[in-house]
Amino acid sequence: MPLIIGLDSNVLGILVHPSSPNRDPCNLWLEAQSRHGNRIAVPEIADYELRRELLLVNSLRALHNLDRLARRADYIPLTTSALRKAAELWASLRRGGQPTADRHALDADVILAAQLLDWVPNGWSLVVASTNVKHLSRLVDTRPWQQI
Repeated sequence: MPLIIGLDSNVLGILVHPSSPNRDPCNLWLEAQSRHGNRIAVPEIADYELRRELLLVNSLRALHNLDRLARRADYIPLTTSALRKAAELWASLRRGGQPTADRHALDADVILAAQLLDWVPNGWSLVVASTNVKHLSRLVDTRPWQQI
């Protein structure tokens, strides 16, 4: 079954930051995934999380790399449908006693998962590449990028 690999902001950071020690291996991994017919998805919330930090430190090279990567991948925009799904997921996790963030936080992990779940075409499997699987794995299949 074809695979869609959603990128969490931490993996995006590895891919675009010029001084990231894992940048080259991670980019080789990404290219191999594409060659194998898997689709790479960049949720807009992940772009936002990373972009705001890159703007803060004025990392123009990394911003350029982020823009290039977003053009090569499936860029998943925030939609009303995805945000409504995020609200449902958030409430479900809270009721189940498994929150992923402070009650008053925006909770980008829930939004990221909802964006991808709302967007994934029929017949495709979804996995999120992240360096921190703890919270996202409550919502969607999430693995370190090296294990995908």
